[in-house]
Amino acid sequence: MGLLATIALALTAGLLWLGWLRLRDGRDERAEWQRLCALQPRQPQAFLPDQVADLPEPAQRYFRHVILPGARLWTVGEIDMGGQFSLGTRTRPGYRPMQARQVLAVPHGFVWRLWLRGGLPISGSDAAGWTRFRVLGLLPVARLGGDADHARAAFGRSVAEAVFWTPAALLPRPGVHWEAIGPDAARVTVQSGTLSQAVEVRLAPDGCPTEVSFLRWSNANAERLYRLQPFGGRLSDFHEVAGFRLPHRVEAGNFWGTPDYFPFYRAEVRAIRFSPLRQTDR
Repeated sequence: MGLLATIALALTAGLLWLGWLRLRDGRDERAEWQRLCALQPRQPQAFLPDQVADLPEPAQRYFRHVILPGARLWTVGEIDMGGQFSLGTRTRPGYRPMQARQVLAVPHGFVWRLWLRGGLPISGSDAAGWTRFRVLGLLPVARLGGDADHARAAFGRSVAEAVFWTPAALLPRPGVHWEAIGPDAARVTVQSGTLSQAVEVRLAPDGCPTEVSFLRWSNANAERLYRLQPFGGRLSDFHEVAGFRLPHRVEAGNFWGTPDYFPFYRAEVRAIRFSPLRQTDR
């Protein structure tokens, strides 16, 4: 076999392997998406303000603002979003147009599917079990996950997002604990198995959440070492969806509350769905 034939054979084998890998990843994404959608309660009870009467006052005010009386307590949500996402730095952010779809089912997990334009197209997904992104839909540029560090980091993200997108998942129950940390601030701690995450939420006088922050287990630092470091963001542009008051603009980033804060994520929500959820990936 000549050199050119050998190179052609190797390239063909490589492309076939990349195609198989993409198909396998897509199967994993669809299966996890379906699993999480299936966790949506079939006939959720309606919210009554008395359900939070035993919580600290800031937590009561939060729930009574974000969930309207009589709203069905859907705990799993799907979010379609646009906006901007940065792969750069604080000094050179290079924001790129973003499209993403997410299913969020705390404490069970999430899947976030992302498409970036404005240069070489990048797509892929982030989930409790993996981070997988590709250039041109085929060439892997990130394949992470499957370990305790990734699971801990992903759990922190999901609990923080539940505060503003699926608040019914954080109503009083085993594994969810609320405490007041100031006249206009509360902290929720969620435990699931060996995982635990505390998230702080700051409130306007009417109970509207304006900021969310937490110590996230992350390796987004110069040393690329996992450690606890501040993460947080701001919430705005609230709209009523299925009896919930939810933000449609979210800005978030690493090193919240420090001079190094960098909001690499600027989401603009296009739709939020609770019921019925599709059992297949779009």
